[in-house]
Amino acid sequence: MSARGWWLLAVMAVLWGLPYLFISEAVTSFSPAAVVAGRTLVGALLLLPLALHRKALRPALRKWPWALAFGAVEMGGPFFLLSHAEQTIPSGLTGLLVASVPLWAAIIGFGIGTHRSTSPLRVIGLLVGFGGVAVVVAGQGLAVTDAASTFVAVGEVLVTAVLYAIAPFIVSAKLSDVPSLGSITLALTAIGIVYLPIALLTQHEVPTLRSMISLGLLAVLCTAVAFVAVFALIAEVGPVTAPLFTYVNPIVAIGLGMLILGESLTPWLLLGFPLVLLGCWLAATGGRLRRTPGAALEPDIVAEAMPGIAAAEADTRPITLPHTADR
Repeated sequence: MSARGWWLLAVMAVLWGLPYLFISEAVTSFSPAAVVAGRTLVGALLLLPLALHRKALRPALRKWPWALAFGAVEMGGPFFLLSHAEQTIPSGLTGLLVASVPLWAAIIGFGIGTHRSTSPLRVIGLLVGFGGVAVVVAGQGLAVTDAASTFVAVGEVLVTAVLYAIAPFIVSAKLSDVPSLGSITLALTAIGIVYLPIALLTQHEVPTLRSMISLGLLAVLCTAVAFVAVFALIAEVGPVTAPLFTYVNPIVAIGLGMLILGESLTPWLLLGFPLVLLGCWLAATGGRLRRTPGAALEPDIVAEAMPGIAAAEADTRPITLPHTADR
């Protein structure tokens, strides 16, 4: 892999490990709907010039119902659920639960028949991964006084993981011939417009400076820059290697939660964390460390390992992006 590929992997490992910290800070004085509206509208404004320059918006408009469906599943639901959940549970726990996406994607793939075979290692991966999730959730429930609210928040995050797992299948089935930049820009714009009036009705306090900075960074770094950077990463290293950074995201989320927010690293998290990662890896790859030379690319591996956007580029068509995508 080139040095540029390694740098982009590192950048994405951080950029998509950061949202949980920023969301946790933003919801201290922004309503969940305001977080969604701010994140999506600012992200759309930043991506719109690039989408227009690359003529990516018109193809997306031709399939606008599916682009909006993708936006609802990839952004509209998850962004709100994560924001609401992080009013109750720690950011590190949120990041770890979202890492269960490959487990849900594997189940969906088995259900709709996109998998060519159900290997024993994939099944073992599902069992191990969900066992890790159960350990973390049970431990978190024992560690809090309001277990009901905690389990509701955990449920919201797990629903988010399911939605993230569904999104690539929409892209693969209905938007595979549409430039992802166009679909994402259109989806961000639509979701932002839908949530804006809700945000205005639910925002009852003056946001703090810290919350405003966090929301701004969430929109700029974790939405606009991250989406552009992931396009560049896929173009540089291919859709099979690109998803590797998703296994680092939970580590970043948990580490930042501990260092900046003072979140604790419980024994249950220490026990469940490696089980979740191991289970995700087995479920997504079947235990393969590398693709056999000459073997056909299996798009389901990409869809399972990386929420939403990686599968959107799994057709490996060439992507040319401005040099600023490296940052």
